[in-house]
Amino acid sequence: MTLRSIVAMLTLFALVACSPKEEPMPETTAAAPAAASDPLIDRDLLFGNPERMQLRISPDGRHLSYIAPLDGVLNVWAAPVGDLDAARPLTRDTGRGIFRHFWAPDAKHVLFLQDTGGDEDFLLHAINTNSGEIRNLTPFENTTADVVHISPDHPDTLLVGLNNRDQRFHDVHRLTLSTGELELIERNEGFLGYVADDDLKVRLALAPRPGGGMDVLRKDGDDFVHLLTIEQEDDMVSRPVAMAPDGEHLYMVDSRERNTGALARIHLESGEREILAEDERADIAGVFIDVVSREVAAYAVNYKKPEWTALDPAVRRDFERLNAAIDGDLQVTSQSHDGQLWTIYSGEATAPGTAHLYHRESGRIETLFSTQPALAEQPLTPMQPVVIESRDGLELVSYLSLPRWVERDADGRPKQPLPMVLLVHGGPWARDGYGFDSQHQWLANRGYAVLSVNFRGSTGFGKAFVNAGDREWGRAMHDDLLDAVEWAVEQGVTRRDQVAIMGGSYGGYATLAGLAFTPEVFACGVDIVGPSNLETLLDSIPPYWEAFFENLATRVGDPRTEEGRALLRERSPLHRAEDIRRPLLIAQGANDPRVKQAESDQIVEAMLGNELPVTYVLYPDEGHGFARPQNRLAFYGITELFLTECLGGRHQALDAALAGSSTHVPTGAEFITGLKEALENFEPVVTH
Repeated sequence: MTLRSIVAMLTLFALVACSPKEEPMPETTAAAPAAASDPLIDRDLLFGNPERMQLRISPDGRHLSYIAPLDGVLNVWAAPVGDLDAARPLTRDTGRGIFRHFWAPDAKHVLFLQDTGGDEDFLLHAINTNSGEIRNLTPFENTTADVVHISPDHPDTLLVGLNNRDQRFHDVHRLTLSTGELELIERNEGFLGYVADDDLKVRLALAPRPGGGMDVLRKDGDDFVHLLTIEQEDDMVSRPVAMAPDGEHLYMVDSRERNTGALARIHLESGEREILAEDERADIAGVFIDVVSREVAAYAVNYKKPEWTALDPAVRRDFERLNAAIDGDLQVTSQSHDGQLWTIYSGEATAPGTAHLYHRESGRIETLFSTQPALAEQPLTPMQPVVIESRDGLELVSYLSLPRWVERDADGRPKQPLPMVLLVHGGPWARDGYGFDSQHQWLANRGYAVLSVNFRGSTGFGKAFVNAGDREWGRAMHDDLLDAVEWAVEQGVTRRDQVAIMGGSYGGYATLAGLAFTPEVFACGVDIVGPSNLETLLDSIPPYWEAFFENLATRVGDPRTEEGRALLRERSPLHRAEDIRRPLLIAQGANDPRVKQAESDQIVEAMLGNELPVTYVLYPDEGHGFARPQNRLAFYGITELFLTECLGGRHQALDAALAGSSTHVPTGAEFITGLKEALENFEPVVTH
């Protein structure tokens, strides 16, 4: 298992999200449009496929690759540097599409990971850019492949983790690209993951501790010996980042004996720690590793907005150039092996992402494409960072978006209250952030105020803040959301009877909890792949998250004890389904390995048993979120109609939005005006 996978486990119940593309504007309708309001932004521009995304430079600096649609499905493309118009598709997927790709260090192969129907059994594939041959490098069933380490020093080999021997644990293999040979080098008997160096040697292992936390062990001959301990109170913040090039130090984000996660360098023999960077407001959110020196050369802190600081004077000059020429936040997404060419992604709240190529020697910056150029002509609204104080004094960094046309006071609040959607992030060990957000833009354009809140348990604000969410699902975490609603009412943003709650994954749980535990607060709710029963949720997590189970038991509730089971039952919306009084829309992917379909099925069944209205939308070819653009467009089209009935906002016609999707509505179509009629002449299209 990789560092990326460990971070993914920490965002266990975060929603998988995808990007938009351009299509013709369909016929639109509006429910009581406000005077002088903006035209409706087509849903397809916000939730369809991007025109291009994920720009990468080849290690030899000769080619660029990116992901873009081919016949409506996302595929990998490549072009010579300097001639993007000569791009050609390297893959021709016709199903779910490809969402993650990167170059192999030999500059001859592009690698990509792909699952089937959202089951998250990602397999690693290689494209030979000369011959066009595509090979499945990990052709195993019921297996998830991880890339453990790629090194410029080993162009034909890389380390991969595979759980084909034991689904619970990822063994480390050396993969030879030219032959496809896999050589087992570390048999995993219970580790969370490994850290390797640029010589492709495993140097560290991460061992789970009883009750949560982990021990970091260093390789000593054939054995692993103790280096340091990350206690449970620190394990949502502290983590290894990379081996230092001297082979004697480890870079890590470290919150031990402090609150926020600092950038630290740890000596592998003595364990001595040197703090390189810190911020009292927030954790280190990202690092930039220079491809030539292999040193951490810059770091980011994200309190309200991301802020980059360079450690290396040469890199400081580069960031100064880039910040002077590019609007919005920026991120280096790839580098050629000589360090002379960088691909840059930039974004801001009122513009989708833009990809650039930076020529480091000359300082020249080429703007190559926008992920969705048609949005540049659309009426996009700003996003306001706000800090809301919880009832017990915590600072909740939040983000507010308003319809662009409404009058605002000096503080940026609307002069007249608006219907509001409280948009709750997944995780819960993740966070909301500043920047372009398609859901914020969509809802604000439809006439709603939109508020996203970093409630306790959210990551990025130090260990005290995240630990304040332990065993507080449906209680203090929910209180933070209620406090945010109260703030919005007091600020004149909305009225108490005009607030909807919506979210995916943990945000879906928060929606169900909001309607079940506080049934008079929210006017309606939209739950996307949200768990309804915490006992069955923890009983059905994927096998390869077993090593993380102690952390879940500590932070959510321990199903192995009577006290823990009582807590999980108490915090499960399923057991309060009879208290739900307001309209509810539930959406689920049938192949979701994290929050299985049974989580939605059982609360729908409970509501029907109590003769309570619920609309259930099921996608048989999706998992933890909706990857196919046709399914996203169908879901958001249905949601628009639902919110119009609940809050009175604007909407587009639904008819065309269902086309090509696998939308199945097992129950409740009659509760959304126009949905039952739209489904009568609709044939679902299921694609794996």
